[in-house]
Amino acid sequence: MDAQKVEELFCWGILKHLLKWVCLLQTNLFLTQVEERDSDNFLFDLLEALQDPETGISIKNRTWMLKKWKNCFVGKDMVIWLIEADYAQDVDEALAIGNDLLSRGLMSHVTGDHAFKNEDLFYRFAPGPEIDSARSRNVKSWTNKALEVIGGFDGEDILQPEFLELDEEMMVAADELEVSPLDKWNLQLLDNVHPSNWENPDPLHYNIVAIGAGAGGLITAAASAGVGARAALIEKHLLGGDCLNVGCVPSKALIKCAEEIHRVRESYNFGVNIDGDISVDFGAVMERMRRIRAEISVNDSARRFQEELNVDVYIGHATFTSKHSLEVGGQTIRFSKAVIATGARAAVPSIDGLQDVNYLTNSTIFNLTELPRRFGVIGTGAIGCEMAQTFARFGSEVTIFARSEGIMSREDPEAVSIVTEQFLKEGITILPTVTYEHIAENENGEILVVCQVDGEHQEFIFDQLLIATGRAPNVENMGLEAAKVKYNDRQGIRVSNTLQTSNGDIFAVGDCCSSYKFTHMADAMARIVVRNALFFGSDSVSALVVPWATFTHPPLAHVGPYERDFEKNKVKYDIYRVDFDDNDRAICDGTEEGFVKIYCKSGTDKVIAGTIVGEGAGNMISVITTLITNKVPLGGFASTIHPYPTTGDAVRRCGDLYNKTKLTTLVKVFFRNLLSKRR
Repeated sequence: MDAQKVEELFCWGILKHLLKWVCLLQTNLFLTQVEERDSDNFLFDLLEALQDPETGISIKNRTWMLKKWKNCFVGKDMVIWLIEADYAQDVDEALAIGNDLLSRGLMSHVTGDHAFKNEDLFYRFAPGPEIDSARSRNVKSWTNKALEVIGGFDGEDILQPEFLELDEEMMVAADELEVSPLDKWNLQLLDNVHPSNWENPDPLHYNIVAIGAGAGGLITAAASAGVGARAALIEKHLLGGDCLNVGCVPSKALIKCAEEIHRVRESYNFGVNIDGDISVDFGAVMERMRRIRAEISVNDSARRFQEELNVDVYIGHATFTSKHSLEVGGQTIRFSKAVIATGARAAVPSIDGLQDVNYLTNSTIFNLTELPRRFGVIGTGAIGCEMAQTFARFGSEVTIFARSEGIMSREDPEAVSIVTEQFLKEGITILPTVTYEHIAENENGEILVVCQVDGEHQEFIFDQLLIATGRAPNVENMGLEAAKVKYNDRQGIRVSNTLQTSNGDIFAVGDCCSSYKFTHMADAMARIVVRNALFFGSDSVSALVVPWATFTHPPLAHVGPYERDFEKNKVKYDIYRVDFDDNDRAICDGTEEGFVKIYCKSGTDKVIAGTIVGEGAGNMISVITTLITNKVPLGGFASTIHPYPTTGDAVRRCGDLYNKTKLTTLVKVFFRNLLSKRR
């Protein structure tokens, strides 16, 4: 090879490296520009161009492996578009842009399994106020509308009065949804669970339709779509149901704050001395609750269910028009199977004058922005007791009205007595055997309760009054008659053991049909329905073992029948009990109040029920539930090694107590004689 040829090859090699370096430099320069121009909405301009219906990439519903993926595009198509639109010089640069968008969360692979690749893989753009689907670009979200009015959030808590310039339709909607104050957290909540810019999809014929987007409806829809069914979800109020919006989530957020306040006040028991007064910022407590609720609401959001879980989400009131059809917002939806999961609402007692009083329920108590000095509670169940203790710890003077002798009348009397003692110690007044005469509200907004307490006439004045006297099923105005579904206003929808209604193609789950009005029960029932409705299953709701817990301090939890049930049904049983004042960890933690009580079928170690009252009861009850569900003998469970020291070991020690019953007098004599011969 002559010298000229060698020189040409050498120069060509240098040129190739130089071109590669320039290409890399251009890519890095582009990404640097993206960083610098992000504040000028450069990325969003790119995303808008990509999503332009006329000139952008093809975004549509696609099918792969018999599963439908909504509003997605192909990675290879985006690479071609970026190059042809001069956003990228070549494939490598296009991949760099795509992966940068991916890393920022502005787009994603439909299952999250791949980076951005030049392949036939499905991706979708992230939903959000700035990057929205074409169908809702011209409609303002709750947050965007508010930002237009106030010009942005400055970090301070912005309450409802500052939002009076919101358009009338949005203000009326917020009032009907009972969401207040309209600060940034509640606006974020509404954007997720009742978006103002939502447009219902075009109706199809569905394998399954869930009516109500609480725990039961959400699980039904998500699980059905997950196994390949065409599923729809309908909600007229707030997705997430009571649990997210006015139940489990906000109440437990407040209870945690109350626990910390109580811990500080009791810290002198642990050698901690605090100089000065201890104050509670109720506004900050409530804002924390709203923030947590808003953050969690993403999981139950309309956009997540429709765009990630492939569920068609309809917002509006559902009315059955026949055995296999219903109407939402003027649209007719047809279905093969339907599931009613409409939940329940606060049951309001018939007390003279109560209808004219501005009382609280679980639906409105979490809207408070000021701590009531005098707080009355009518109702002694879980909601009433949890909120009574919580507000007492915040600093309210709390009075509980009980129709019976005390609080939580259905629970184990020994366990209740421990909780009652703690309530009294914290200054909560409990009024037994109350008969109501009249309730009224004066011109100052104060609420007067006139009643008989143990036969004695008494009057009380409160700044706020909570009504927590049970739950009533939501079954009205649904056209159930047209669907041939039988129900009554008190007990709700009648269902079989397989959760079918009188219409064999319509099922029901949760509070609208069950006496077990718990989120976890609605979840479990929904799982049964998916199997029974879609796969010809025959799973039975009566086979479920259902625990529950009341998160007072100390908490109280139970699973299975109560002693009174055993006695009523003439079931013989044995009790094995370990008190926490005999548990080393509880002693160290200063939480000796309470016990674990396990019920076994008489003469056996078959676990049939359990009660726990004490720190961590809500977590420990799951162990007893597992023993019952999986038929684990209590004696065998005693050999399960637990870390030391833990309060959970109290459950294991109940197994030790059972095993000791096997050591009869005859067995003791035999062992004594045997061992004496081995000395």
